[in-house]
Amino acid sequence: MTTYKEKFNKKHGLDKDKSHSLDSISKLTGYKKSGLQTIYNKGIGAFKNNPASVRPNVKSKERWAMARVYAAVNPKSKAYKVDKSHLKKKKKKKKKN
Repeated sequence: MTTYKEKFNKKHGLDKDKSHSLDSISKLTGYKKSGLQTIYNKGIGAFKNNPASVRPNVKSKERWAMARVYAAVNPKSKAYKVDKSHLKKKKKKKKKN
């Protein structure tokens, strides 16, 4: 089974096991870091408040939160549908002549 992290890395031409910070995901996707941080925080909260929903192989709240971020930036995922209100594109800077 392919993880959302692996799908993210494949889409961006990176090694399938490469991990990313919220900053690097923001740069690669064009989404604001503040929105990604909100989704990350929701993942932390979900890990703490509903431990029964967490897969047994996930040992830390940080891993669970990053998995949610990777899923949220994939338009084909359920997490994208749930979290898309937090995903805002960065404004492009105008070039000065």
